[in-house]
Amino acid sequence: MNLTIDVPKWYAGQKIFITGATGFMGKVLVEKLLRCCPDISTIYIIIRPKKGRNTAQRLEDFLNSPVFDKLRDHPKSEKVLSKLKCLNGDVSYPNLNLSDSDVLELEENVTTVFHMAANVRFDQPLKSAVLLNTGGTLNVLELVCRFKNLKVFVHTSTSYCHCDQTKLEERLYQAPHNPRHILDLVKWMDGDLLKMLTPKLLSNSPNTYAYTKCLTEQLVSEYSEKLPIAICRPSIVIAAWKEPLPGWVDNLNGPTGILIGAGKGVIRTMHCNAEFIADVVPVDVSVNSLILIAWKRGLHLEKFAPVDVYNVTVNHRFAKSWGEALAMGRRHFYDYPFSVCLWYPGGDIKNTYLAHCIAAFFLHIIPAYLVDFVMYLTNNKPFLVQTQKRIQNGLSVLQYYTTRPWYFCNEKLHRVAENLSTEDQETFYLDKGQIMNDQFMKNYILGARKYCVHEEPETIPYARKVLKRLYYLDVVKNFILGFLLLWGFYLLVTSLTDSTDSSSGKFVNTSQTAPLATYLISDP
Repeated sequence: MNLTIDVPKWYAGQKIFITGATGFMGKVLVEKLLRCCPDISTIYIIIRPKKGRNTAQRLEDFLNSPVFDKLRDHPKSEKVLSKLKCLNGDVSYPNLNLSDSDVLELEENVTTVFHMAANVRFDQPLKSAVLLNTGGTLNVLELVCRFKNLKVFVHTSTSYCHCDQTKLEERLYQAPHNPRHILDLVKWMDGDLLKMLTPKLLSNSPNTYAYTKCLTEQLVSEYSEKLPIAICRPSIVIAAWKEPLPGWVDNLNGPTGILIGAGKGVIRTMHCNAEFIADVVPVDVSVNSLILIAWKRGLHLEKFAPVDVYNVTVNHRFAKSWGEALAMGRRHFYDYPFSVCLWYPGGDIKNTYLAHCIAAFFLHIIPAYLVDFVMYLTNNKPFLVQTQKRIQNGLSVLQYYTTRPWYFCNEKLHRVAENLSTEDQETFYLDKGQIMNDQFMKNYILGARKYCVHEEPETIPYARKVLKRLYYLDVVKNFILGFLLLWGFYLLVTSLTDSTDSSSGKFVNTSQTAPLATYLISDP
């Protein structure tokens, strides 16, 4: 194996096929390849019609993303972007629903495949999750087997695909069920019956996403004698560290949703062990890893070597805990608040589930019903109870990962990086302990603010004024609640004393305590 070939040189002339290019990681991968491997021949992406927009319209939306700002500013931007070829297709169908001419073009030309298409929703029904994540991968594999010049097939999985393992090594594991059998099962079984069977099938998997990714890894490995395969397992992917824009993020998944919900005063408690490692990886580091993994696997002289598996996870030597990450974020959040907030941001993580449930009842559920009641009285549409239900579902998903210790072996990728030239190490950088710091957290907050909530930096002065008003309202609220609690305690003591005196210690006068009980029940 010749490791003297630098990364851009290896990619020169390559014709690359990417599924899931319109996703969070997919956009960054396309941009990085076009910008940093300028001699690439072609990048094929597939886009399906969605939400009333056809393929051409979605491609326009794709290219108008801030991700491509640097490329648009390039003096030869038209030439660079012309290497991108969009095909109308859908991985849910055989041959990806491509035209015969498109299939023939891919068969004759493609040398490298990045398979990233997946539904990343954790709460999706088992049927749709299996059909897209596992069945879609099967469709891609069957098509790729016909590619005549293929050098490498990279499958993007997740480091949480085998949650029954306390230590995940960089190797293949046996799935709990045969992926093809499960595919057949979900195709014929009634939806209600399948819903009843889902908990039994998932077993040690926390959700359908993790389960289908586990099945899919085994399915991919079955093609190791037909295809040169590498599997990449990123952990929780968060906002960009450096590229394409510091702090760029375009979805509310995982920690980003928590950050925004807490910043708007909607999330005030979360079940999380503050001492456990926050295993999060910026999207640009994840994409650099994908590019290096494909390069490394493509250098193999033996086409059908064993499947290469890489865990793309945090470097444990420099990792931060959830508590440290939260404290770091707080130092910057109040400087860059949101312009629209439900209440003053506050709350904290809870190490025990009971403490979280109590806090959620008083800080999430009761306020939600009170706000919706006011909305109803003022002839406005109630919204907060349903919002809180969705938030609770999202929290329950993330809390599975923040209340358990995880250990992932990830030495292989760093050994690959050590053999890179200095220039390639700078271009395709990984985490060497310099990511999770104050500057990154500041950029993350600003990025979520701009790209997810669509609040420009010019609104920050106004947002600070809003935050100050909410702070004073919160102080007044706390004062009133404190006063009511003290008053209630005083009434309780007085009532018990009067009852004891009037009954000579024999019984309590319930007619006196009934109003108090009514008050205590209605006390917010």
